[in-house]
Amino acid sequence: MAVDNKTLFPSELLRRLHSLHLQKADLKSQLDRGPRQVKAGETIVAECKQVLENAKQAVKTATVACDEKQLQLKSREDHIEQLKAKLNMAASNKEFNLLKEQIAADEQANSVQSDEILEGLERIDELGEAIQQAQQELEQKSKEHDERVENIANRMEVVRADLDYVVSELEKSEKDVPAAARSEYRRLIEGRGDEALAPIEEDSCGGCNQTLTTQMVDRVRLGFLTHCPACSAWLYHT
Repeated sequence: MAVDNKTLFPSELLRRLHSLHLQKADLKSQLDRGPRQVKAGETIVAECKQVLENAKQAVKTATVACDEKQLQLKSREDHIEQLKAKLNMAASNKEFNLLKEQIAADEQANSVQSDEILEGLERIDELGEAIQQAQQELEQKSKEHDERVENIANRMEVVRADLDYVVSELEKSEKDVPAAARSEYRRLIEGRGDEALAPIEEDSCGGCNQTLTTQMVDRVRLGFLTHCPACSAWLYHT
């Protein structure tokens, strides 16, 4: 049901209502941001935990690989000793030379593998340092997150109290809404929130910047309920 264009609705009351609706929307937005900020902090901590886990797994993998190489090295060294023992029992020069070649090949392989083991041990040391760094990073981010959660909880408590106050003040002010406009006011607020109301700024609608006629501006000044022809917001003087 459209509101009669002769309905009186003082700008002072509309301004008060709009201010309270804006505050209510802002406080609700702050309440909504709180859980998102906590979630973002949890994500950061989870990523740090994953980095630490990856670093530990890398050390484990490198250690296993290095242990396998050391076992291979030991096995080949034992084989070399066995070949050396056979040298004295070689039945011919050909067999002797073959044994010498096998020994030389195994010693060369062991030399290469010794270098690989040394590199592997150095790599394990580097990965160990990476674990320490990841652990320190996790502890730091966890501490920051705990502080963030506490700060957010404290802030949310204040915001909820402010919101309760604003809602209470809004309910009081809405009792002053002219009876002829209450139904339409409620419909607009439920559908558009604070955008249902708009100030006049330099003879334009503060909501959509639509230029207003002098007649419309004068009607608002006289206290008649007037809506923007473009966005339908109820207008008031600041």
